[in-house]
Amino acid sequence: MGNRHKFTGKKVTEDLLTDNRYLLLVLMDAERAWSYAMQLKQEANTEPRKRFHLLSRLRKAVKHAEELERLCESNRVDAKTKLEAQAYTAYLSGMLRFEHQEWKAAIEAFNKCKTIYERLASAFTEEQAVLYNQRVEEISPNIRYCAYNIGDQSAINELMQMRLRSGGTEGLLAEKLEALITQTRAKQAATMSEVEWRGRTVPVKIDKVRIFLLGLADNEAAIAQAESEETKERLFESMLSECRDAIQAVREELKPDQKQRDYTLEGESGKVSNLQYLHSYLTYIKLSTAIRRNENMAKGLQKALQQQPEDDSKRSPRPQDLIRLYDIILQNLVELLQLPGLEEDRAFQKEIGLKTLVFKAYRCFFIAQSYVLVKKWSEALVLYDRVLKYANEVNSDAGAFRNSLKDLPDVQELITQVRSEKCSLQAAAILDASDSHQTDISSQVKDNKPLVERFETFCLDPSLVTKQANLVHFPPGFQPIPCKPLFFDLALNHVAFPPLEDKLEQKTKSGLTGYIKGIFGFRS
Repeated sequence: MGNRHKFTGKKVTEDLLTDNRYLLLVLMDAERAWSYAMQLKQEANTEPRKRFHLLSRLRKAVKHAEELERLCESNRVDAKTKLEAQAYTAYLSGMLRFEHQEWKAAIEAFNKCKTIYERLASAFTEEQAVLYNQRVEEISPNIRYCAYNIGDQSAINELMQMRLRSGGTEGLLAEKLEALITQTRAKQAATMSEVEWRGRTVPVKIDKVRIFLLGLADNEAAIAQAESEETKERLFESMLSECRDAIQAVREELKPDQKQRDYTLEGESGKVSNLQYLHSYLTYIKLSTAIRRNENMAKGLQKALQQQPEDDSKRSPRPQDLIRLYDIILQNLVELLQLPGLEEDRAFQKEIGLKTLVFKAYRCFFIAQSYVLVKKWSEALVLYDRVLKYANEVNSDAGAFRNSLKDLPDVQELITQVRSEKCSLQAAAILDASDSHQTDISSQVKDNKPLVERFETFCLDPSLVTKQANLVHFPPGFQPIPCKPLFFDLALNHVAFPPLEDKLEQKTKSGLTGYIKGIFGFRS
């Protein structure tokens, strides 16, 4: 490609195909143009003029792909590489036509690409077939979208099912597919004027709410048909997000009419307004979906709890995780009971009360399991009895509500499991008591007391015949001893001393005579 001062482009020809890496040069040119086009696709959402640059880079990618296909026609290239080059060129050409909205040319290119990948998948091993089948699945939404724009009205249903099964489409088709589905539902929503729930029909005048209610059945069907837990979780989140948007739209309509929201309709005591009742219906859908999502997560955690973890480095689930989920479910049920307009619906109140008992039973069960793990047998036994109490109440009060409870966890299976757990708990408690008794005995034998302090107690201590025998405390400990007493003379102030006048010398008064006698030694 020239020297360090000047670039001299060298065209890859068939004569240079002695090394397959020359083909990679042309392939990388196509991939570079394609990746830059995808970057511009994201930036074009906010800067529309970049769409022209996007189309230019796509044309460049198609040009490099056609050059790669021409080089692969050489006899030095095997048949598999030739077919892959043809499929690659057809795919890039289809994406360029797709952006130009040339639907017929785009669908022909996509169908050619799909056919080649299907044949390659059937001709090679399963490991290689997985990659080819994945490419076929990526191309199928584009084909159905082109078919819809050509005039095939049935394609929209397949596109919606593809989107729901995958939990959302990614790539170049994503925004167009979302806009198409929204546009189709908006057309259907024009004919929808009311909805019926729990015996009351309310008009629906908000377009966003109409669109959500029309797609509700499709979302629920997709959740039921989802194969993996990750797909289900994405679908639940998507449905909850749409429901929150619809509720927000109803709230905005409720704000200007506070009187209609706060007070009942005139002449209809105890009945809320139609808009408030619609808000209650959407809130019911949101809370019910959240309950189903948390219940689905709880089932996954229960399966993981029963299985042994394959990887020790990963944190294994604990009963406390399930307790948290059931706490959230019970909180959602409490909010359902407080929905405006349903205070006098006894059947609804009874149904929610039974569901609350079911989830309370499961919550108590996993609280008991957590106590079993820390060997608190008495607390766990009491909680197991509480589980049986809740479960028996559900069985006795279910009656006509069994159809509404069939989607909930099986209470009868829980009763059977609790009975077996109680037997296991009692056996574990007895074994733990005997083990603790043996531990107490061993602790009496090995309490680190020297032999001199336990002559009255017989025990087998093998350490006495070793060099580390514990016979006496050495060095001996300090002991208190009596010290010299200190006396304090407190009664001195109260002692009366005897008189001493007779022992003292009497002094007599004398004049000058006495003084002279004293000098010369004369005394009287």
